[in-house]
Amino acid sequence: MHLNPYGEYAVLMAASLADDWPEDRAGIEARTREFGMTMDFAEAPDDHRRTRGVIDEWLRIVDADEPGERARLLNDLMAEATAYPRLTDHGREGWHIHYRDEANDSLPDVLRAVISVGTALHLTTRGIHRLSRCAAGQMEGDPCVAVVVDVTRNGRQRYCSVRCANRAAVRRHRARRSSPAR
Repeated sequence: MHLNPYGEYAVLMAASLADDWPEDRAGIEARTREFGMTMDFAEAPDDHRRTRGVIDEWLRIVDADEPGERARLLNDLMAEATAYPRLTDHGREGWHIHYRDEANDSLPDVLRAVISVGTALHLTTRGIHRLSRCAAGQMEGDPCVAVVVDVTRNGRQRYCSVRCANRAAVRRHRARRSSPAR
């Protein structure tokens, strides 16, 4: 059985790139390997810059407040990919589906297709609200801007980490203690 790499894993990879941007193209390619992508990418001198552009476009989707706007931005990103689903058996990994143009296997173009389709699958199967920024960063004075890809069963993940959740809980507790008695 070959798992679909276009759902949860593609979105988690995009979040990883957004939260910890690699310093060079090799770092981006290494990150794709960490998330299970095994294909080789054609190399171009502007791959690092263009891939950053893909992630920045994706972050606009993360930051969209309204579901209709999120869907519109995601549809635009998928349209830019100009890819269609196809069966492939590259590397003798077994037949599976790719959403990319075989003629254009550049790193940014492949990632645009993988990330946009993965995000669409994630949001349509799990819920359009299950992609956001860490709730800790929405509190005054908290610098966290990490992406939260909610893959929980109950759909209530709001923090990027236990550390951020604890820090927010401490802030709420201190705020309650310092407020005048009710």
